[in-house]
Amino acid sequence: MAITINEIEGGMGLLVEGNLYFVTEYHHVKPGKGSAFVRVRLKNIKTDAVLERTFRSSDMLEDASLERQRMQFTYAAGDEYHFMDQNTFEDMVIPKDLLGDGVKYLQDNMAVETIIYKGQVIKAEVPTFIIATITEADPGLKGDSSKAGYKPAKIDTGAFVSVPLFISPGETIKVDTRTGIYVERVKK
Repeated sequence: MAITINEIEGGMGLLVEGNLYFVTEYHHVKPGKGSAFVRVRLKNIKTDAVLERTFRSSDMLEDASLERQRMQFTYAAGDEYHFMDQNTFEDMVIPKDLLGDGVKYLQDNMAVETIIYKGQVIKAEVPTFIIATITEADPGLKGDSSKAGYKPAKIDTGAFVSVPLFISPGETIKVDTRTGIYVERVKK
């Protein structure tokens, strides 16, 4: 569906040169001389590349209606991950490549944000932070609570994260899924 520049809103989807983008920022500019225009910052849904464009008031844009939906992870079978739509309870299969690096942090019954375009999931994002239990790590050193050193540790999802030297197996920690780095200890 074609729209005018006056209908642009943050978070909406646009098709630009055959690629799907999110509108992250937009500024309507009405100069004293000449016609109005809009400066738009777009983020590619698949590659996360940022594109900045200026559209004149006479330009028509292609609207891409995107739907955000929360889905609950149920199980994995090979490179396919099964999720349940929390509204309709339908099972939906999401391939591993749409989950990206977030697949390392999937936990049972975890809620994941998905973006749906024309009935197909085109992107799935795990939560920014997860609470995980350390399953394997070198023993913690008592009194070594400085942040001077890090060691690798395996968490209950199977992923390896960098943790401070004082963390021991069995402890519960908060992990940033964007970087795979320890944030803090979590008390049960």
